[in-house]
Formats: sequence, C-alpha cells, structure tokens
Amino acid sequence: MIENIIHYSIKNRLLVLLLGLLLAAWGITTIKQTPLDAIPDLSDVQVIVKTSFPGQAPQVVEDQVTYPLTTAMLAVPGAVNVRGYSFFGDSYVYIIFEDGTDLYWARSRVLEYLSQVSPNLPSTASAALGPDATGVGWVYEYALVDRTGQHDLSQLRSIQDWFLKYELQTVSGVSEVATIGGMVKQYQVVIDPDKLRAYGISLDQVRKAIQNANQEVGGSVIEMAEAEYMVRSGGYIKSLEDLETIPLTVSESGTPILLGDLANISIGPQMRRGIAELDGEGEVVGGVIIMRWGENALKTIEQVKEKLEELKASLPDGVEIVETYDRSALIERAVDNLKEKLTEEFIAVVLICALFLFHFRSSLVVLVSLPLGILIAFIIMSAQGVNANIMSLGGIAIAVGAMVDATIVMIENVHKHAEKTPLTDQNRWEVVSKAAGEVGPPLFFSLLIITLSFLPVFTLEGQEGRMFTPLALTKTYAMAGAACLSITIVPVLIGYFVRGRITPEKNNPVNRLLIAGYKPFLRKAIQKPKTIIILAILIALTGIWPLTRLGSEFMPELNEGDLLYMPSTFPSISIGKAQEILQQTDRMIKTLPEVQTVFGKVGRAETATDPAPLTMIETTIRLKPKDEWRDGMTLEKLKAELDDLVQVPGISNVWIMPIKNRLDMLATGIKTPVGIKVSGPDLGVIADIGEEIEKALKPVEGTASVYAERVSGGRFIDVNINRKAAARFGLNVSDVQNVVRTAVGGMNVTQSVEGLERYPINLRYPRDVRDSAEKLKLLPIVTPTGAHIPLGEVTEVSISDGPGMVRSENARLNGWIYVDIENTDLGSYVLKAKQVVKENVKLPAGYSIGWSGQFEYMERTIERMKQVVPVTLMIIVLLLYLNFRRFEEVLIILASLPFALVGGLWLIYVLGYNLSVAVAVGFIALAGVTVEIGVLLMEYLNRSYRSRERLVSDSGGTMTFEDLSQAVVEGALLRIRPILMTVASTIIGLLPIMVGTGTGSEIMQRIAAPMVGGMVSSTVLLLLVIPAIFVGWKYKILQNEK
Repeated sequence: MIENIIHYSIKNRLLVLLLGLLLAAWGITTIKQTPLDAIPDLSDVQVIVKTSFPGQAPQVVEDQVTYPLTTAMLAVPGAVNVRGYSFFGDSYVYIIFEDGTDLYWARSRVLEYLSQVSPNLPSTASAALGPDATGVGWVYEYALVDRTGQHDLSQLRSIQDWFLKYELQTVSGVSEVATIGGMVKQYQVVIDPDKLRAYGISLDQVRKAIQNANQEVGGSVIEMAEAEYMVRSGGYIKSLEDLETIPLTVSESGTPILLGDLANISIGPQMRRGIAELDGEGEVVGGVIIMRWGENALKTIEQVKEKLEELKASLPDGVEIVETYDRSALIERAVDNLKEKLTEEFIAVVLICALFLFHFRSSLVVLVSLPLGILIAFIIMSAQGVNANIMSLGGIAIAVGAMVDATIVMIENVHKHAEKTPLTDQNRWEVVSKAAGEVGPPLFFSLLIITLSFLPVFTLEGQEGRMFTPLALTKTYAMAGAACLSITIVPVLIGYFVRGRITPEKNNPVNRLLIAGYKPFLRKAIQKPKTIIILAILIALTGIWPLTRLGSEFMPELNEGDLLYMPSTFPSISIGKAQEILQQTDRMIKTLPEVQTVFGKVGRAETATDPAPLTMIETTIRLKPKDEWRDGMTLEKLKAELDDLVQVPGISNVWIMPIKNRLDMLATGIKTPVGIKVSGPDLGVIADIGEEIEKALKPVEGTASVYAERVSGGRFIDVNINRKAAARFGLNVSDVQNVVRTAVGGMNVTQSVEGLERYPINLRYPRDVRDSAEKLKLLPIVTPTGAHIPLGEVTEVSISDGPGMVRSENARLNGWIYVDIENTDLGSYVLKAKQVVKENVKLPAGYSIGWSGQFEYMERTIERMKQVVPVTLMIIVLLLYLNFRRFEEVLIILASLPFALVGGLWLIYVLGYNLSVAVAVGFIALAGVTVEIGVLLMEYLNRSYRSRERLVSDSGGTMTFEDLSQAVVEGALLRIRPILMTVASTIIGLLPIMVGTGTGSEIMQRIAAPMVGGMVSSTVLLLLVIPAIFVGWKYKILQNEK
C-alpha cells in the first residue's frame, strides 16, 4: 500500500505540489494566530468558593462556613479533592476536579451544590465563586505610587478600586483585576458608651438609625403640563455632616438627640488583611491582572499594557503606575530561545545532507520538506487548542532530527540508484519511483514506531501530564506529518531537485573515511560474532553503575528570569509588625545590583485565587537582564547571596520561581519541594505531631529548612456567656453577642454612595474602652428592662490560644510541615525522611501523615510508567512484526534497546543530572529512534542477503559463509552512509539544545541528553552487534539446510 501511495504521488506530482503549497499557506496563517505562553497551564481544573464572614475568628468560620461547604462539595461529580481554608473573616474552599473536566461544566456543578448549602450558612456570610482563572493566571502586576506625597494610601486605593480595576476588566482575556494593600476609606462612628447609658439608647437603635438615614426611593410619576415627571427622593449618606445630623431619639424636653452628640465621627482606614510594599520605600497599592482560563497570555498582557498607557493620562498629578511583574518577558525569551534552536537545528540538518551527499540540490529537499512537517504540527496544534510554549515547541525541536530521517534515506537511495543508472529526462521518474518504493515502507513503519513510542507520555496524569502532553502531542504531530510527507511530497521533490552531477559514494572523502574506519571492526564482527556480542553485553551492563548513583527529582527547576521570596513569619503576627518585616526584607533585597524591582505582599490580595494568611510574605523580585549582572554571577549564586543577606530572626527563607510556586500552592497547597500533611480530628494534637516531625527532620542530611505551621498559634480573647446569669436579666445569647460583634469588633452597618464609589460605614466603641480583657468586662449592656449592666456580669472574659488559621482536606483537619532541601535529590531525601519520621514519631489513633509536594507527582509518574511502558513495547513489537513478518528479526532489533540505555545513563551521570520526568521522556524518545536505526540496518542486511542469494542461485551454487560475509559487508559497510546520516541528523539536531542556556533549556537539555548519549552508544554497538547476530543467525540456518 505504501509503495502504491508513492507511485500515485509521483504520477500526480503537480497535484501533490499544489496541495503542499496550500498546506504551507494554511500553516503560516495558523502560526500567526497561535496563542503564546511560557509554559503549559499545569494547574488542576479547580473551582474556588470564597465566603466573606466579616469579623469572625477562624474557628467560627470553620464551624459555620467552611465545614458545611466542604462536606457538601465532596459530593460534586468529578471532584477528587476538596480543600478548605478558614481565616479571620474569610473562608476559601477549593474543589479540584479530575483531569480533562471542562472548567465551565465544573463551575456550574459547584454552583448547583452551593445553592443547596447556601440557606444553611449564616446570614452575614456571603459566598461566591472565584474567577474563571487558573494557577498561572497571575500574568501581570503593577503598583500605584505617588512619590510627590499628594495622595495617601486611601486615595490610591480608591483610584485602583473605582477607576483602574473596572477599566482593565474590559480588556479581552482578563478574568479579574485584584487589588493588593492600600487602605479602604471608611466612615467610622465611634460611640461613647457612657453617653449611650446616659440617654438610655442601645447599640441596636444606633445601627437602625444609621441604616434608615441612608436610602433613596422613587415616588412613581406625576403628570404636569402634559408631561410625565418621575419622582425621586435622595437620601444617601455622602459626608461626615450627613452622619452627624442623624436623629436617634428625642429628649423629655423635645430636643432631638443626634448621632453627633453621642459619637465621634471621622474618616479612617478599614481593617485590612493585606499589605503591598515597593522597593523597601514604603506601602503602595498593588494590582494583579488575572487571566481567564484558556486565553492567550502574551496577547492579554500586551492589551493590558496598551490600556494602562491610555489610562495614565487620566491619573491625578503625581500618581504613577510601576510595573512589578510581567510574564510577557518570560514568554518572549522562551519562544525566541526555541525559535533560535529550531533555526540552528534546521541549518545543521541541511549541512549534514550536503556533507554526506556532496550535492547541494539534494539538501533543498530537506529545506522544503522539513518546514512543511513543522507547519503540519502547528496546524494540528491549533485545531486541538494547544498553545505555543516551551514544551509544545520543544516537542518539535527534539523531533527535527528524526523528521528528516526518511527524506535523507530516500535521497541517499536515489543517489545509489543514480550511480548505477544515470538520471535522464526519460528515466528520472521511473528511477525515483523505484528507489523511493524500496525504502518507503520500512521508513514509514520506522516513523510510525517513533510516533507510537511516545504513548506512555500521553498517559501521564496530573501536573506531569499537563507539562509533557503538549510536547508529546507536537512531537507526534511532527513525526506523523513527516511520515505522510515522506511517501507523498518528498519523492516528488527528489524528482525535481536531484539532478545535475551526482558525486559517487566512493569519490566522497567523508564516505571513504567512514568506510575505512568501519571496515576492520565489521570484519572482526563477522569473524568472531560471539566475542563481539559478549563485549557489547558487558558494555551495556556498565550502565548499572551510573544508574545506581543517579538521584531523582520530579522536574528540574525552570528559570523564569524572576524570583519569589516566600518565607513564613511567626504565628499571630500583627499587621503592623508584618508591614515592618516586609519593608525591612524588601530594602535588603533591593541592595543587590542584579535586582530591578522588589514588590512585597503580606497577607491576601482581594481575590479568591490568593488564600495567603497574614503570616505569609510573597515578594516578587524582578531581575535585570543577564547582560547587566556582575561577571560570573549565576542564579544559584544570587540565591545564596540573598539568603546570606536577608537574615531576620524567626523567619526561614524560601527562594522559588513565581509561576511554579503559584501552581504548587494551588495544586497541593505546599510551597516547598517536600510537604507533609498531618490529618486528624484535633488541631492541638496535630500541632504537637507537627513539632515532633520538625525536630526529627532538622538533623537529616539535605534539610535546608523545616517548618511546621503552628496550627494553634493564634491568640484569642474568649467571651464565654453565662447562660443562667444572662437569663436572670432577660438577655439571650444573641443580645450579648450583638454587643461583642458590633461594639468590640466593629460592624459595617451600611455604605455611603458617592457617585460611582461606595465606602463602608462602621459602628463600634472607642479603642480605650476595649483594648484589654479587663476593659471588655466593663462594657455596658442594656437589658430589656432598660437597666445597664457590665458585660462581665453575664460573661467570663479570658485570654487563650487557638488556631490562627484552620485548614482541612476532604473535611479532615490538617496541619502542614514545609521542608526545603539542598545538596541532595528529591527522591533519596524523601526515602531517608520517611524512615526518620517512622522511627521517631508515634501517631495516636485517628491521625495520619501524607507526603505531598513534588514528591507526590514523582511517585505517581513512576507507577504510571510501570504500567504503560510494557504496553508500548508490545505495540512496537507488533509493528515490527508487521514489517518483517519474523520474530527473530524483531528480537534482534529489540536487543538494541539496552545499548541505547547505557549511553544515555552515562551522559546523564557525567552532566550531573538527576532522573526526572524530563529524563524519562528523553529515554522514551530514544527508544523510538534506536528502533529506527535497527530497522534500517536489518532492512539493508536482508536486502543484501536476498540479492546475494539470488546471484548464487542463478549461478547454480549454494550459499557459503563467504557469500554470507560478503552480503553482510554490502548491507552494512556499503550502506553506512544513510545510517550515519540519520544518526548524525538526530544528534547534531539536538546539539543546539544541549549547549543552549536560554529560557527553557533546563528542561529541554534533560530530554535531549538521553537521546544524544543513547544514539552514540547504540549506533557504535549496533553497527557491530546486529551484523554479528545476523551472521550467526543466517549461518545456523545455512547449516540446518545442509
């Protein structure tokens, strides 16, 4: 069938060329429209439910909001994990779905279950779905600064919240614009409790009076002078004066008692749970652009920048926008780096053709067919919604060498035929058709095997699957495209381009040198096949030594060009102290000459995608371009220098990459390479276990830092109601709690309406009557009889410890331990750590330990590979059998795989790489190209043997060992050129990746290294081992026939 396709293509060559031109035009158009991003979206399909429950302690939030939500969400179809966070005043519930779930389907299911549980939530708790964005959605960040001092933080916050935010949300691809830091303007009504007592007014009366004084209504319409007038009555609070003149009651003399008589009314900041700081110079207001799921990151960022440039003209004098994080630079660096590598590979492959064939026109076939194969990959990428990123373009980059193998072998075979039958206008297409038909079927099967050898990569799950599936898809598309082109357009191009003077193989100095070098070794392999086979096996066994000494990791760290400083501060830190530490660390970091900007954040941004507690610092460090760094400075040295420089007592430093961190935080919640999750029913016990694990792991070799979160590290003032005492005064629990909630905690009773802006109006007691436990006991409560009693009369006020934040996973309470490692690999460290924890930490009944972070992904990948690799080998065996129809030949080719492994393992060991998913992908790719070499060599040996057999048969003789030896020499020695051309094109095509240092090189080099090392070892050994086995096998058959 393959031969028929080749013959048909040659007969209809003009049609084939026309289709090729259409394909090129389609591909070029597709490339221009392909979305660009730095890395694939590695985040899980997840929906976030954020619930605001103002003023409530974490345990209250957990009991009344988070726990009911998490238990309800466990039943959502397709949900695999439900993670809950309970903070002061906020609840976050993350529902993580199975891979492949449509995000908008998942959101609709969560909304459906949320509607069922919402009626059971407290009336003051408001639940809402988070944005339709993912972990890589934080694509751009900026800060609003006024260095002239004309605008304070509240005014900057108003500009961000009521102007920039809504303007930027109109940009295509933007899901949400989140605000960080600043101060929200608040009207503060501070009631004097003594005056309340004197006038006999309760807090509830004050609250209702403020609410009644802040409303606007319509009065339908009236008709005047044949016209209709709509009636409206304005009554919104718009100033302090409006609040001061609110009447509360009337005295006995008929004098109205106004709010201003009882309260000190002023404008101040609303309580906040997040701070933003720039360059150690002081607080600023920050903004985060969160991109919608599935959008084009580069295009979105460019449109946001354009919009910001437009909006700058509308900003007040002195206010400027400072860019603090921009992913587009990373995207452009990554894509430019891979474009450069593709170009270098392209040139290298063309030069190989010219060098081996000594015929420039033949190189033009590669020059035309290779871009077409790449364009086919882009067309299918676009149809499947795969964007261009490090991994998808990397798939094409590692395929380039193998893509041209069929073309090279076909061209070489035409050259071989042209040496015997010089090409003329009359016989050109006949010779091309015959030459292409000879090698077309085995080449097609070889490319098919390379394509299918990537099957294990498609079965990867979770983050590793999302990372490598784009690479596997594009490599598969590129190889499939090359396979189709090799039997359609390539024979046609050969017919047009291969003309003129063709240098015979024996006159080519490169080929003469190769034959001279290979001949003595091949003779030895033929004369002493058993010795050669034993030597090859011994060489293959040497691969065990580096294998036992290689470390393991999930993935090499991708250099994003920026850094994130993410330490954890001590528990129960105040907002003021957090701000002080943030500014102090930012100022230290900014002193390094490689640092461009330092944008620090403590606590949460105003978005459901940021569940950070107030104890967490996240400082985005933008680094200058590499050419502006000090001589000899590397990223690792920079991290070490920063680690020595930033030393704050009680804080453990963590330096990571921004995108990777956000992905890990949202996927597992763990911000370090290794995380330990302790689950159980009691937070106190969980905290004790966490501290035991922390002590046990500190002395373990390779531990850089270990920190067990103090789940019970919060400080609380408990107001416990004495029900009997309260009942004696006719007070219910809610009556007492209203005083605690409003007078002590402060309640936003309503909001002002000032044009398009809205600001909260807060009611509470003065600070000097509520700033200690003793003073709280003296707060007045009005009983139903009008009597005033102190709060301590009906309550017990005490100080205690409790959870500053409550975490849960699948409705089980959690405590987390963060472990950062150094000078060791991930796999071996976790094995040691597990053993240490097992020996030193005894778990009570009902408690469990789970290991999470990158290690979780690595274990899952290993298990998946164990299942899929044998299935893939069976598919390769089936395809080989379909091609050769003999199991002996299939087994000979499969025997070549260990020889490929040995070279790959040694090169990885020499380069100092660890075993990782990237390295595993490299070995999978190596298996395909190794089998291809074996197929080619076996095809040439079989053809040469059959030719010699016919020659001997025609002369009336029988095959002897000398005839067999001559056949092997013709099949191997005289066909060394096409074999080494395919090997050279693959290896030299990968060299630009191996020596590159640009963005994405860390991952691509670990994929390329096994392929380069394995191709070298397998080629050297196969050129000797397969002829040796072939001689032994055929000689045994000859003896049996005698």
